[in-house]
Amino acid sequence: MAEIRIENLRKEFGSFSAVEDSSFVVRDGEFLALLGPSGCGKTTTLRMIAGLELPTSGKIFLAGEDVTFNRARERDIAFVFQLFALYPHMSVRRNIGFPLLAQGVAKTEIRSRVEETARLLQIDHILDRSVSGLAGGDRQRVALGRAIVRRPKCFLMDEPLGTLDAEFRDLMVRELRELHNRIHATTVYVTHDQMEAMAMADKIAVMNHGVIEQFGTPQEIYNRPATMYVADFIGSPPMNFLRFTSGLRKGTRSVSLDGVDIPVPEIQQDLAQGELALGVRPEDIRFSDASSLRGCVYASEYHGTNQIVAVEMAKGLVKARVPADQNFRIGETVGLELNYEKLSVFDCESGRAVASSRYAEHHHG
Repeated sequence: MAEIRIENLRKEFGSFSAVEDSSFVVRDGEFLALLGPSGCGKTTTLRMIAGLELPTSGKIFLAGEDVTFNRARERDIAFVFQLFALYPHMSVRRNIGFPLLAQGVAKTEIRSRVEETARLLQIDHILDRSVSGLAGGDRQRVALGRAIVRRPKCFLMDEPLGTLDAEFRDLMVRELRELHNRIHATTVYVTHDQMEAMAMADKIAVMNHGVIEQFGTPQEIYNRPATMYVADFIGSPPMNFLRFTSGLRKGTRSVSLDGVDIPVPEIQQDLAQGELALGVRPEDIRFSDASSLRGCVYASEYHGTNQIVAVEMAKGLVKARVPADQNFRIGETVGLELNYEKLSVFDCESGRAVASSRYAEHHHG
């Protein structure tokens, strides 16, 4: 397996810039998710790593070798699209072994590698069955087997679970992650689904308009979003933003919201007067009669173990995740207490997080 290194990668289609100056490293054996909405540049990035698309500028290294302008077949990678591209008239065994046959690998070697791959995917009991009669999950495992059997340096996957229904996707997410843990394959996985990315990836690159907004572990991206876009894209419901106008001084430990002083992690940069936003995750809000920060209960959504309560405040609607056994009447006034250690402050003009003690050791750009 191998490290993938991307340096200042850029792709333009005429005057449209699909990928702008991307740089990142996928370490040997790591699972990276490229995450973002459609049109953000994630698939274009993947296609450039695969050699299916040539960059306008920048470099791509695979296991230390510059492969920027190598054709796809000259790169030792396996590309997995929607996973169902199988030969229906062939058995499972012949489907998995087909790439090796095409490479001219000896028959005995093909047999042992197909059987090893099938054991890894737990489909060794169906090797001699025709793929046309298989259930969806087994067909997906066969398609994966065909990618794995070549033992490529890395796997590239483009929305491979896109067409599956929810229950099945959850199962395949678990299986793909377990498979990754077993074979330690360097993997780049494109998805628009944050739950998939959070559940599977070691690192996530959140993309927007061709730019990587943040690159980090799922925990870093969830707990310390570098931009308002990332904070809003990750999390269900996403982070709440309470807007206020103020300047900030280095060393500040509180901000004023509707005349109420809210403690925040120590601010570590000076900021001129402007529009700012206090970012708070739904689970970092508690209801407290003692709090001076007030709002009016607008709606509540029951989720079994917890509920999402929407509260109308002077600054807009805020959603809180609280225990299911707390009772609220629509229209009642409540006090909100924020877990100040977990708060982020954003500069609304640039959209970037303001440097604070919470971001200090971990801040990415």
